[in-house]
Amino acid sequence: MKKLINDPLKVVDEMIEGLVLGDERLARIEGENVVLRADYAEHAAAGKVALISGGGAGHEPAHAGYVGAGMLTAAVVGEVFTSPSVDAVLAAIRAVAGPAGVLLIVKNYTGDRLNFGLAAELARAAGIAVEVVVVADDVALDDDHAVGRRGIAGTVLVHKVAGAAAEAGLSLAGVRDEAQAAIDAVVSMGLGLGSCTVPAAGKPGFELGETEVEYGLGIHGERGAQRGPIARADEMLDRLIERLLSRGAIGGGDRVALLVNNLGGTAVQELDIVARHALTRLADLGVEVSAALVGTYLTALEMPGCSLSLLKLDEHRLGRLLAPAAAAAWHAPLRPTTRPSIVTVAPTEKAADAAGPAWPDTAQAGRFTASLRAVAAALETAEPELTALDSVVGDGDIGLSLARGARAIDDALRTLDVAHPAGALLALAGTLRRVLGGTSGPLYAVFIVRAATTLAEAGKVDAPLAWAAAFRAGCEAVQALGGGKAGDRTMLDALLPAADAIDAAVARGDETRAVVHAAIAAAEQGVEATRTMRPRLGRSAYLGDRTQGHADPGAHAVAVWLKAVGSAF
Repeated sequence: MKKLINDPLKVVDEMIEGLVLGDERLARIEGENVVLRADYAEHAAAGKVALISGGGAGHEPAHAGYVGAGMLTAAVVGEVFTSPSVDAVLAAIRAVAGPAGVLLIVKNYTGDRLNFGLAAELARAAGIAVEVVVVADDVALDDDHAVGRRGIAGTVLVHKVAGAAAEAGLSLAGVRDEAQAAIDAVVSMGLGLGSCTVPAAGKPGFELGETEVEYGLGIHGERGAQRGPIARADEMLDRLIERLLSRGAIGGGDRVALLVNNLGGTAVQELDIVARHALTRLADLGVEVSAALVGTYLTALEMPGCSLSLLKLDEHRLGRLLAPAAAAAWHAPLRPTTRPSIVTVAPTEKAADAAGPAWPDTAQAGRFTASLRAVAAALETAEPELTALDSVVGDGDIGLSLARGARAIDDALRTLDVAHPAGALLALAGTLRRVLGGTSGPLYAVFIVRAATTLAEAGKVDAPLAWAAAFRAGCEAVQALGGGKAGDRTMLDALLPAADAIDAAVARGDETRAVVHAAIAAAEQGVEATRTMRPRLGRSAYLGDRTQGHADPGAHAVAVWLKAVGSAF
């Protein structure tokens, strides 16, 4: 187990201490894991209903992250995935209760219902007005399940609606009714890609295979509705959306708020992919998404996966969601659109159109085309190998980048003016510049642009000397732009030996086939030499000696496409 903790038994206490230290608007009750608004007394004196929620830790930023003006007055935090004690809940009630009373917002788990429920009874016996609502938004399991629906991420939306009602000065009954109406209108369901590790346990809570996903799992790793094979994101999300619409009785013409929630270990880019499909799918079905929230709201520690929540809206409830709130973890909903706004930018400069001389023989144009097609096929085939190599010594993106470039080359062949090689290469450089990205994009683009412009100035494009000069010029452009040199463990350690071999072969008067194969042999020797080089540029430079024994992926890629060119001869 690798976690940034000191003592598994003190995780919650130290977490709360850090939370309160980091935000002067918060306080805690001495001896209890209860987080309060620092101005709780003023809130009570103003005659406003106090809101308390909570549960086991491990769901951060819930629930303490939602303590603040316009949301919760206090959050009671138990040990990880463990309901807080009755005494802790009671202490919170006593601290924040004012004349307007207290509303407890509880998730539908047995421990939470028992502990919060008993605390409410004890508080009432002491003369404090307390009401309780229970959130049961998880529709993954059938309605006849023994303990009923669980409370998951939709709870956060209930916090916001109730918090805005309390801030508006409604009575305890009024706040309770709005909270209950939101509970009745919200449905949620989760999708898990893996497990999580409770600090005190030190090992994952359950096993999920590399190719398996869990549909509808709970926020403590409880079983879901079904375990199935992993599929495209859109396909998996459709299962969630269909269930939500069915169980929530949501259809065309309805208005909803959409919450895309990170279960803890999901990348932001994946959440946006989820939001993209959910928004598009709901729009296609005629469901109007009037508010969208995408982010980390209620987690299961570091569990990879997400949950979707849909809250039915009218103008009043939408107003509650959009009302101001000052809780640290709350981010105001965004107003989505049914189609992305696209801006077209006019080019600021005319692209170079120096076509240069044409091939004197149409057969040469055919061989040129065959070479480009072979390069594209070789780079796409080499993607797994390049990715694996770059994952060891870099950031793992070169294989996918060059495969993307390979597909772009294939697509471009339909429109390239292959009769004029310099012009075709210039057009290809523009395509690669747009699609490659990373460091490969500008380096390959400048290599091809300089080579193409040099070739365009040649008297005869079928002369080996012209291509030798173009290749050398391309290498010099890469050196000038990237600042590299031989021995830096980069693509130049294959390009420069190849350029030297080409120059020597052309000077000897070798035929074209021999020139190309001399370049291939020199590039492959250069690739092998990189295994013992210490990197000086790029991300590999941060790895130092850990790159030893591994070939540089950029240099290896050069050898791949040079061999492909050779196959055309």
